[in-house]
Amino acid sequence: MVVVASAVVAVGTAAGVISAVAGEGERATARPGTTASPTVAPLPAVPSATATPDRPASSAPAAPQPPRPRAPAPPRASRSAAVPSGGRLYRHPGSQVLDWVAGHRSDPRRPLIEARIAARPAAVRFAAHNPGAITGQVRSVTAAAAGAGRTPVLVPYAIPDRDCGGASQGGAPDLGAYDAWMRQFAAGLGDGPVIVILEPDAIALSDCLPAGERAARNASLARADRVLHAANPRARVYFDGGHSGWHPASEQAAALRAAGAADSGDGIFTNVSNFHRTADEADYARRVLAALGGPARLGAVIDTSRNGNGAPKAGQRCDPEGRALGTAPTTDTGQARIDAYLWVKLPGESDGCKGAAGSFSPDYAYRLATG
Repeated sequence: MVVVASAVVAVGTAAGVISAVAGEGERATARPGTTASPTVAPLPAVPSATATPDRPASSAPAAPQPPRPRAPAPPRASRSAAVPSGGRLYRHPGSQVLDWVAGHRSDPRRPLIEARIAARPAAVRFAAHNPGAITGQVRSVTAAAAGAGRTPVLVPYAIPDRDCGGASQGGAPDLGAYDAWMRQFAAGLGDGPVIVILEPDAIALSDCLPAGERAARNASLARADRVLHAANPRARVYFDGGHSGWHPASEQAAALRAAGAADSGDGIFTNVSNFHRTADEADYARRVLAALGGPARLGAVIDTSRNGNGAPKAGQRCDPEGRALGTAPTTDTGQARIDAYLWVKLPGESDGCKGAAGSFSPDYAYRLATG
């Protein structure tokens, strides 16, 4: 069976974009060549001059004040209390599609691309190992989202040995550096609701690692989850669940359990940068969750950005023809244990065939919008 994995293409010090890949055998994936590609602000390793700086510490009061009792963290026993209502997800203003729309007002494709893609909220991805800059970059997104009363979707992607040396290779130099980077990432979360897609492929693709390295990665992912929740108890952290065309549910659940997903996470994500139908993904996610065990509050989020027509035929893996947009991003799914449909891969950003990997292709975007 041909299986399509998902990965984030990152080049040099620039942050990358999520891209479908393909190889040999049971995980037949075609890896597009790495090319320098545009990125979604504020992802570059060096923030722009307009990037929001770290907030200065508040000045000390004129007279000593007695310490205030710390408010207890919001309970995490009920998903309904933590997951935001539908239609309140954040749309970041720095995406490539918005840049294209602004610069091509007379293009006949513009109205449809603007209405069906650019107007939708999508994830913001952080793929550069950039200690010292990452806190401010994350904070610029979460602060803007909080000001708009919306919930951002963030994708940290800096795990060492990411993509096991494939097209997306990179990340932090070692797990110690990654742990430190993740602490800085968490420091930018603020105190509002936020959804974190924790390291696409880090678990589903980890079978390429020796057992000892895989165990070390799992421990680091578990630490990342705890750090994120400690920084912001309202954060919803989802672990890598692969997708319905990859590992069997029981196998994926065992890998997730080894990474601590049943202990303190909020659930799993599936179908990132892929095309499998929502119904198939929801069924698969529920089977993974059932095998995973853990609290009943654990749920799943599904990337629906390009799955409107389901998966392509075998061998059609890079910007495949005949695909379509999926369900618009929402947290009102009406499905048991399915917390949200999200657009983690922004439609129109190429896998490497319609354009340079990660670049925005208006032709591809239009085809998806009319699929």
